Amino acid sequence: MQERFSIREVIEQAIQTEKLGYQFYTTMSERFKKDVELNKLFMTLAEKEIQHEKTFTELLQSTGDSQEEGWDEVSLYLRAIVESEFFLGKEKSLPSMQHIKDINDAVKYAISFEKETLLYFYGIRDSVKEKEVIDEIINEEKSHIRWLVAFKTR
Repeated sequence: MQERFSIREVIEQAIQTEKLGYQFYTTMSERFKKDVELNKLFMTLAEKEIQHEKTFTELLQSTGDSQEEGWDEVSLYLRAIVESEFFLGKEKSLPSMQHIKDINDAVKYAISFEKETLLYFYGIRDSVKEKEVIDEIINEEKSHIRWLVAFKTR
């Protein structure tokens, strides 16, 4: 039987996810800096990840140890996402970015990252009282996907 996350661990993992997103977007921004539009998009997304990290940090500070009803299932679901190859990879961080060779790869991977992050945040939303805080982040993450898709189809 897998160990379950506490609500605090779930939020700590969300903070880590935002740090990984920042790392990804700043790395890709530098790698594709010749494409001004993509560089600007990736820098904007990196800034949003920092804002979300701060929001989750504040949420962590205000969160007790109480858990919503049905926490066991939510905890197992969130653990499955966090332990996926996508988030942890072989080196326990974002999988190696060496496989990203061109702009298309970068945008496709960014969309996948945002989708995986959304799944995780929906799970968190189900387990915290501060649903409006998580809703705000979820809406922003959705807008990130829209921006990336718009860039991809340009």
